[in-house]
Amino acid sequence: MAHSIELLLDDDSDAAIRNVWHRLADTGLPSQLRVKSDTNRPHITVVAADRILPDVDAELSELRVRFPLPVVIGAPLIFGGGKMTLARLIVASADLLDLHRDIYRHCLPFTPEAPFPHCAPGHWTPHATLGRRFTAEQVARALDVTEGLSGDISAAVVGLRRWDGDARIERVLIG
Repeated sequence: MAHSIELLLDDDSDAAIRNVWHRLADTGLPSQLRVKSDTNRPHITVVAADRILPDVDAELSELRVRFPLPVVIGAPLIFGGGKMTLARLIVASADLLDLHRDIYRHCLPFTPEAPFPHCAPGHWTPHATLGRRFTAEQVARALDVTEGLSGDISAAVVGLRRWDGDARIERVLIG
């Protein structure tokens, strides 16, 4: 199971994303609300790999002076072809891209295999996932259902965690 380093949102932004999760689930559409885990929460994956060693925690904790970081939650975004992922774009400001690059650089010595290519600087699309495994018809319905909930949201990244997908545990490093 994949391991990841994730940015955490402020309470109001977290609640706004959860509101969309509820709206999708209430209409029978795929939603991250259906992920049954005590650690399930809106987040922005920064680095993902087959394994990230816990020794990275001390290095990443040193980045706490960079938080909170203002961000904008932007337009809906769709990934994939057959089964699609619906997300909200996190607008890529210079400060967010700098933070991503620094986190990625800190993680490299602690990933026995390289991080997944879509996480590399220049290839990363910051986003908050709303739901996975949508069909094209479901994406159209989801966009209708969430139409009033898709305006830009002024937000802040207030924390950082490491997710261990094998043990299914999180370690909050900042926040």
